[in-house]
Amino acid sequence: MSNKERFYVTTPIYYPSDRLHIGHALTTTMADTLARYNRLQGKEVWFLTGSDEHGQKIQRKAEDAGLTPIEYVDKIVATFQHLWEQLDIQYDDFIRTSEDRHKEVVQYIFKKIYDKGDIYKSEYEGWYCTPCETFWAQRQLGEEKVCPDCSRPVELLKEESYFFKMGKYAHRLLEFIENNPEFIQPVTRKNEMVNFIKQGLEDLCVSRTTFKWGIPVPIDERHVIYVWFDALTNYISALGYSKENDELFQKFWPSAIHLVGKDIVRFHTIIWPIILMAADIPLPKKVFGHGWLLVGGGKMSKSKGNVVDPLVLVDKYGSDAIRYFLLREMPYGSDGYYSEEVLIERINTDLANDFGNLLSRSTAMINKFCGGSVPIPGKLEAIDEELKKMALELPDKVDKFLDKIQFNGALEEIWKIINRANKYIDETAPWALAKGEDTGERLSTVLYTLIEVIRFVTILIKPFMPKTPDKVWDQLGISDKKEIQTWDSLGQWGLMPAATRINRGEALFPRLDKEEMLQASQAAESTASQPVEERKIEIQPEISIEDFMKVDLRVAEVLEAQKVEKADKLLKLKLKVGNEERTVVAGIAKYYEPEKLVGKKVAFVANLKPAKLRGIMSQGMVLAASDDDGLALLIPDKDMASGSKIK
Repeated sequence: MSNKERFYVTTPIYYPSDRLHIGHALTTTMADTLARYNRLQGKEVWFLTGSDEHGQKIQRKAEDAGLTPIEYVDKIVATFQHLWEQLDIQYDDFIRTSEDRHKEVVQYIFKKIYDKGDIYKSEYEGWYCTPCETFWAQRQLGEEKVCPDCSRPVELLKEESYFFKMGKYAHRLLEFIENNPEFIQPVTRKNEMVNFIKQGLEDLCVSRTTFKWGIPVPIDERHVIYVWFDALTNYISALGYSKENDELFQKFWPSAIHLVGKDIVRFHTIIWPIILMAADIPLPKKVFGHGWLLVGGGKMSKSKGNVVDPLVLVDKYGSDAIRYFLLREMPYGSDGYYSEEVLIERINTDLANDFGNLLSRSTAMINKFCGGSVPIPGKLEAIDEELKKMALELPDKVDKFLDKIQFNGALEEIWKIINRANKYIDETAPWALAKGEDTGERLSTVLYTLIEVIRFVTILIKPFMPKTPDKVWDQLGISDKKEIQTWDSLGQWGLMPAATRINRGEALFPRLDKEEMLQASQAAESTASQPVEERKIEIQPEISIEDFMKVDLRVAEVLEAQKVEKADKLLKLKLKVGNEERTVVAGIAKYYEPEKLVGKKVAFVANLKPAKLRGIMSQGMVLAASDDDGLALLIPDKDMASGSKIK
């Protein structure tokens, strides 16, 4: 087993909402950033996310849609996975609570706690919030009898249920929190949870009988397990707890950091730890409850009409800009505020004016004054030493902030040196040095110092904005020099090779016209609110069923994808169709990045006569749909074996 330091980070597994909003992107972007940062440091990392698919509200929504629960969640889960792909989220595992590997562990833990005597059968009569899947005592509701979390009406339930003896572990949990002050972060959340526990914990109803969409209680299949008991177990079911092959569990538990929204901290810091205590499983290392991203002064919700679609924003502004905004705008532990105006300001100020301008000015001056090659530096003066010192101290400062899960603080530290470097340009005035006599060494030192600062900054922003560094390395001419793009390389100043050819390119983040962008958004919202006019389409002449049956449609898996040279629209794909491999040329390059196609399953015409395109023999055709907004491949809505026949 590896001796590397290990890091396990999780997000809550998301309830399959039928409408995405930018709040969904917040927690997972945070987790992805921490995972990338710890990988950068050389740690062995496991990053888990997924979907919470059981419960009464899912069953009701599926029934309203005329679908089975699994049909309903299959479609919505695909939208989450698509969002993570667009935001460059690189998780190691995506757990679904409808998977057998999860169900088996939930039932194992339920039975283990039952056998211990901590779960018993009785009758539940009380108040339940279906949208929050939460039980409430009378004293917690107030006169209006609404859910304390979501302010919606609660239901009075009466049914036979199994109960979990939560109160038995209250004192033990308080002792654990006291002895592990970093367990619940920030401290305001810890204080809230401690006060909640001290008010007294009632036994928790952990089964239901009035619906069937859930995991059956292993000792009584008339009951399904309470959705939170089910969902919280994902953090260890995904690691193979209780299985013969539990290598991941042994490796990564209990070094877990759970990142959650403040509204579900109670479940993660009271119910979940007590489940683990009752099952004799160690508790996770830390639970961090971040604030909400508010729009117009309130939490985003479909009913309020203030939902901001993250896919629209990514398409409009780019994934790195959206990631930067989310991480920079969220104060530590407090609520953040979203508006498109503030987003544009961040892009124009921080990304375009500050970082983008630093790269642009530095590479432009090397082109102009040094013939496009990184110069050999001379002796550093005090002002250069100041910048060098800031660069060498920066990794430790960023590390301290991210250890406390303070993303905005880490980014502020990085931007301090970016802003100092821009000011350094004005103070050293390389354009004036270029006109002076015997100033070649001084000019070279200044320009080299700038490039080396950019190297440090670029390494440290990679976890936050994963696409940007490759663009910077390309402009600096060191795309192939991976050894000076690492965390370890931050320990030494002066690794940028002199005489490296600069490839000055387009602006990293072009400035945006705020009024133009806002007007475009308003126009899109106005169009979206209008009824869609049905467009007349022309159907091709009818064919017989015999003609149709001649077309052999199959599911194919993309093994490799690459751009066709000197062809902007074409990709060369290697497909697996059953036991056979095919090469296909497809006109989808404007809509799909090659590396993101690998592993996808697509619809494929297997018996199309081969044709040579750009010198490549294309053996079939992938199927896609197109409209005025673009093109999309036809992809099965569930995983199918390659070669499966499409009927």
